[in-house]
Amino acid sequence: MNQNLSSYRIFYTVASTGNISKAARELYISQPAISKSIQKLEESIGCRLFSRSSRGVVLTAEGKLLHDHVRAAFETLSIGEEKLKRSIELGIGHLRIGVSSTLCRHLLLPCLKEFIRLNPNISISITCQSTNGTLQLLDDGRIDIGLVGKPDSLKNTRFDFLEEIEDTFVAAKDYLRNLHARGVPKDDILSSATLMLLDKNNMTRQYIDSYFQDHQIRIQDTIDISDMDLLIDFARIGAGVACVIRSFVSRELADGTLVEIPLKHPIPKRHVGFVYKTGSGASKSLEEFVRFYRNFGTSA
Repeated sequence: MNQNLSSYRIFYTVASTGNISKAARELYISQPAISKSIQKLEESIGCRLFSRSSRGVVLTAEGKLLHDHVRAAFETLSIGEEKLKRSIELGIGHLRIGVSSTLCRHLLLPCLKEFIRLNPNISISITCQSTNGTLQLLDDGRIDIGLVGKPDSLKNTRFDFLEEIEDTFVAAKDYLRNLHARGVPKDDILSSATLMLLDKNNMTRQYIDSYFQDHQIRIQDTIDISDMDLLIDFARIGAGVACVIRSFVSRELADGTLVEIPLKHPIPKRHVGFVYKTGSGASKSLEEFVRFYRNFGTSA
């Protein structure tokens, strides 16, 4: 587009009124300024857009063709303005959340259930990624907020604590009986068992790898799985020892489906919470969600 929007606004108004003086009054600019703008537009396009007469101006054939497109463009803009005003009045908005599939199921969904009930006009899209992937999406501006394990660096972001989590190792009773039959002592299970862990790009896996290194625990066979719920499923069928978040298997531990592996050195607890960029530019939907979850624990 070779001309700015104001030139087409002047052209559109003159065509609609059929009179330069009327267009000048409607746009609150002088008649010479309108005539100069039309002349400049005609020179840029390379054709006459209006025929002048004693009663005003009339669109030429070329002007009618341009007018059809300009009218459609301004009508689209008007519709957009009305939709925006309506969305502001009704609180309509869009919230983009990044979260791992496991945290989504166990922590985010219970929170979102009440938020959606209170804010039916806010649409929500969820992108399932690891903590590292979620932080990258946030940095790229592709999500508004993420539910993650607390990152080491919080540059230009804010972390709001939601819950403390504790990693642990679990296995089915039959699998542990097989290890015992092979003569594996209780304090050597991690070194002898098939360990089922999240993949190496996952922040939880990196945290557990650091735990192994800090306590000089040498592991042999491993199975990398991308989803913690699958880790739990594999542990249930006796495929090995799975590293999971303790609260996520509380039911299985209570009914004996899974057994917790005793550790000589307990794994330090971690913080999980919402992270989002600080500074101006936050959407109304994000501001509403932040207000909500800060009160969610006390009001639930």
